[in-house]
Amino acid sequence: MPPNATANTQSITNSLVNGDGDDAKSLTDNSTGVLFEQDAETYDGGLVKDIEKFKKAEKRRLKLVWRNIIVFAYVHLAAVYGLWLMMTSAKWQTITCAILLYVISGLGITAGAHRLWAHRSYKAKWPLRVILMIFNTIAFQDAAYHWARDHRVHHKYSETDADPHNATRGFFFSHIGWLLCKKHPQVKAKGKGMDLSDLRADSVLMFQKKYYMILMPLLCFLIPTLIPMYAWNEKFINSWFVVAMFRWCFTLNVTWLVNSAAHKFGGKPYDRFINPSENKSVALFAFGEGWHNYHHVFPWDYKTAELGDYSLNLTTAFIDFFAKIGWAYDLKQVSHDIIEKRVKRTGDGTHATWGWGDKDQSKEEMADALITHKKAE
Repeated sequence: MPPNATANTQSITNSLVNGDGDDAKSLTDNSTGVLFEQDAETYDGGLVKDIEKFKKAEKRRLKLVWRNIIVFAYVHLAAVYGLWLMMTSAKWQTITCAILLYVISGLGITAGAHRLWAHRSYKAKWPLRVILMIFNTIAFQDAAYHWARDHRVHHKYSETDADPHNATRGFFFSHIGWLLCKKHPQVKAKGKGMDLSDLRADSVLMFQKKYYMILMPLLCFLIPTLIPMYAWNEKFINSWFVVAMFRWCFTLNVTWLVNSAAHKFGGKPYDRFINPSENKSVALFAFGEGWHNYHHVFPWDYKTAELGDYSLNLTTAFIDFFAKIGWAYDLKQVSHDIIEKRVKRTGDGTHATWGWGDKDQSKEEMADALITHKKAE
């Protein structure tokens, strides 16, 4: 267990529902990643076992879900039309509204469903949880309860058949294909094995789950469509296809890029043995979720990145703001000592030097450095 982990939270076995003998053992033995800091088996946050033998995709005929295929085909065609309207007829207020809702709904996923509810990387008082619940509902990526459940399974069984968007099946599958077919039986089995008691104990989350099919159409589609029409007399066609369809489709694809592009393109300075990578482009559009190699190594860090660069991690800035006013608290971070040890043990060598005298710092760099105010001998 890393030294910054607290002893009174769940262990790797307790992060799964208590089962009978073989079932509980199977749930633990087949895991390929850590979920919470207590799951770590090494000092630097890793697992002791060799996970390579588990990272695979069973060759099977996928059962297509034609309802989803038709819906997503319409959504993407509507988004393309919405983009055309943005460039030809939509008012600037309408475009601004779409951008604002993209930011709001994106934070509902990143700061809410992901960092707060899926990973428990920080805690939030009820006013912030209500805000994040509303933001998350605007995003329409399923209720945060179900989103967090599937994401926990993704981390525990990353790139196995139990991973909902198993990247070993290819870019398309991990991006959108997993939503166009029936889930692998292992996804359902491992999902049932996850302990979600902390999510069920959150009254705000349970309110959203209970009334989701009422709240979602109102907050994601109806109200965003009506606001431009009544606030600045926008045409319905512009309001629907720009603020509703284009904005929703764009937000969906940005989230999906974390599952696809950030599992394929980029460096692996923290762990070269896993597919998740550091992807700056995804980090920019997904408000800091593209530092994916770091995130899969240390999923309990509220920053999802080693550095707190707000320009490429808007979500961290959002959480830090609410921490200053006391609505966010118990923000978890990984110590530099643990990060350095993990980089040296499993990194691919692309991590920047730690400082002066680092073994990877070139002699030329040291020789050309300008050192002022030298101590007199």
